[in-house]
Amino acid sequence: MVALVGIDGSGKTTQAIRLAAALCAAGVTARYGRNAGGRRFLGRVARKLGRDDAVSLLGRRGLLTVEAVLRWLAIARSLVTARLTGATAVMDRYTPCQLVSIRAHDGGKWLARTVRAAYAPFPRAAVIIFLDVPPEVAYHRVEQRGEDHEDIEYLNASYAAYKDVLSDAVHVDGSGDPDAVAQAVWAVVWPVVKRGLAVDAGLS
Repeated sequence: MVALVGIDGSGKTTQAIRLAAALCAAGVTARYGRNAGGRRFLGRVARKLGRDDAVSLLGRRGLLTVEAVLRWLAIARSLVTARLTGATAVMDRYTPCQLVSIRAHDGGKWLARTVRAAYAPFPRAAVIIFLDVPPEVAYHRVEQRGEDHEDIEYLNASYAAYKDVLSDAVHVDGSGDPDAVAQAVWAVVWPVVKRGLAVDAGLS
């Protein structure tokens, strides 16, 4: 299992989809798993109900709790699907993302401990890639896609939280063009996947 993480606007979804396709092209059965927490969807629901955003609908900690549950379910679904199909799971977001969200939104230590315990049964990724993009660059990307909005203060807080939470991730510069980033991601992932295939085949 491979996981790609990073702040909003870092290119996680683009690179995870490309990586899954590249693995399949190389003869490896791979499945893309989108493990969003539903924040964007909940924001749309809130606006339909006449609220400004999801926070005004659920409260800060209420939203973080719902987000944590939805992400847990998404991760579980992605893992089970990959296991049943014998595929390598390519995770668009993984467990560190929820801990970062809680920290960046000041969710408190109790919620962080609870989420850490709830997410503990999930397996460790063979490799976690942190798409390292400066918050200013990520902010402009989010604004350009026009689907949502993120405050630069939140992106700064998320970036700092990822740097603190991730201890064993491989940092890949995600600020370049998508092709260059995809090549850098592949250079990290392919040797790991090949080793895993060799172990499964009893060749090591």
